[in-house]
Amino acid sequence: MNTRKQAHYKISALLFIGVLFLASVACTVAPQPITYTDYYFDTVVNLTFYNETDAALAEECFKICEEYENMLSRTVEGSDIWNINHGKGEAVVVSEETYNLIKESLFYCELTEGRIDITVAPLMDLWNFTEVSDNKIPPTHEEIQAKLAHVDYTLVELGPDCSVTLKDPEAAIDLGFIAKGYIADRLKEYLVTQGVTSALINLGGNVVTIGNKPDGSPYTIGIQKPYAPIGTTLDTVQVTDSSIVTSGTYERYFTYEDKTYHHILDATTGYPVENTLTGVTILCPSSTNADALSTTCFVMGKDSALSYIQSLEDTECILVDDTGAIYDSCQ
Repeated sequence: MNTRKQAHYKISALLFIGVLFLASVACTVAPQPITYTDYYFDTVVNLTFYNETDAALAEECFKICEEYENMLSRTVEGSDIWNINHGKGEAVVVSEETYNLIKESLFYCELTEGRIDITVAPLMDLWNFTEVSDNKIPPTHEEIQAKLAHVDYTLVELGPDCSVTLKDPEAAIDLGFIAKGYIADRLKEYLVTQGVTSALINLGGNVVTIGNKPDGSPYTIGIQKPYAPIGTTLDTVQVTDSSIVTSGTYERYFTYEDKTYHHILDATTGYPVENTLTGVTILCPSSTNADALSTTCFVMGKDSALSYIQSLEDTECILVDDTGAIYDSCQ
């Protein structure tokens, strides 16, 4: 059982404003959104519903979040990923879901020629962007090279019966670039099976919408302006029954000697990705794909990202560079 400190979820907004009667004609005020909040995967999880019946499913959704955290988090002792990372080079049998997600993740490792690498965990621990302060100092080149020697996705071997072998005992898997999207898809899948037709799922910026709003209008999702105060929108998009995920240099970073270091690492160099991009937003039906593609496009750079997204069906990207210029794959 996960021992992380639980955050209590809470209800925000009103369930219903009420019903007004005037001149024998009943006019029902539209239901207001109901948002429940909890904390999983080191991020805030928000679930927004539009009626009491649907809202009753929030507790079950948070149970699902906890189950996946206990399956896919590398910091939860006994999880599938924790067991692989502590397998000392031996095969470890994992759940079918974990096995398939690792397999899908390896596709993006190959696609980016190792710039995305699921064995990047030693480098992530070295940089430690979860603890950013004004006096933070980047690791030395020697420290980076020492960790980089154990970053190689080809060391991950998928065997029969859902077995996974990490052939370097000092390597470690992290599925952070895709896991939240996968979990958001599973939450949507569950809610749809329960008859929910209007809802919004937000896993720390991984946004999934179910249908439209009750009045038939699409959801309006704001895209954060890089390095601006939280809530400052660069642009907005209209979303219906789809997913939208953004990755950016402004999410976790620090500055040292006038140079900015952000959390999106190039696993072939061990350093943060260096190109002109500051934000990548992906829109597509699958949150799993949107999550993975947001990082994939970031490491690819503007031109390659636009070309790749344009080759995919039902997928769009919005890129922002360090001048504030916006590039849309649909244009």
